[in-house]
Amino acid sequence: MLRRTLLAAALAALAAPVFAQGTYPTKPITMIVPFPPGGVADTVARPVAEAMSRELGQTVVIENRAGAGGGIGMAFVSKAPADGYTVLLALSSFTVIPEADVVLGRQQMYALNSLRPIARFTADPTVLAVRADAPWKTAKEFVDDARAHPGTINYGSSGNYGTMHVPMEMLAQVTGVKLTHVPYQGAAPAVVALLGGQIQALSTGPASVLQHVKAGKVRVLAHWGTTKLETLPDVPSLKSAGYNAEYAQWSGLFVPAATPEPVAQRLRAAARAAANDPKVKETILTAGSPILYMDSPDFEKYVQQDAAKMADVVKKIGKVE
Repeated sequence: MLRRTLLAAALAALAAPVFAQGTYPTKPITMIVPFPPGGVADTVARPVAEAMSRELGQTVVIENRAGAGGGIGMAFVSKAPADGYTVLLALSSFTVIPEADVVLGRQQMYALNSLRPIARFTADPTVLAVRADAPWKTAKEFVDDARAHPGTINYGSSGNYGTMHVPMEMLAQVTGVKLTHVPYQGAAPAVVALLGGQIQALSTGPASVLQHVKAGKVRVLAHWGTTKLETLPDVPSLKSAGYNAEYAQWSGLFVPAATPEPVAQRLRAAARAAANDPKVKETILTAGSPILYMDSPDFEKYVQQDAAKMADVVKKIGKVE
């Protein structure tokens, strides 16, 4: 009897960690979106969070923490407890901000290795958008006007070194033109400023402007990709116009680096299920972005490569206050 009792206790002890790991999650999960509601990150986060909630059996709650081109929300998650209950839905500014901190000579808000990539959901080339009543019909007309009138064209962004700032500076670098940068707190406020005529142009993910294009309020002149856009197939690339500027605004899920492996794998499985969910695919595509899923190992390599490329771009941009 004693031997059976000891054996049962031993087996229970061995099973306990497995059981504990299998219980995650036991409470709601907070998904930090480091931008205001209404932008590209929000467009991806909401259907993904809903699908992940179904997969995990717990609510995934969206919390918008905007500011510093996404840096405030990203820094918040990098310092959050590594227990799987605070996750990040980041855009590609994730790889830019740490290098921007170095260029600005300030303390880094977060380090790239403080957050672990779990899954990529989308990777859209940004588009060059202007008001429908703007004088430019092509990227060449836009660039020629900017060259003839340096600094007179104002463009909006989601913040310094963010996903709307960097591609416009890349275009300015390769064409030798001078544009005036007007930073906002996120993509949605920048689009509102474009519609209201406070700025003349912006670079953003297709999802941010597609509804306004369909409504006849916005015209898209070109995109920063290399292949035809699924949602805007008639829009040419900047490369086809002779401008060597390429940029993708991707979205992906991250967790604090020290998150336990079983928890990370649970989130990875839920993210994969969300990316394959027909409703999620339809919702995000209707908004303007096709799902381009990338699983954790490949996404980690992708982030490292993107960080190396963006470091060079940020150094060329230089110090922006």
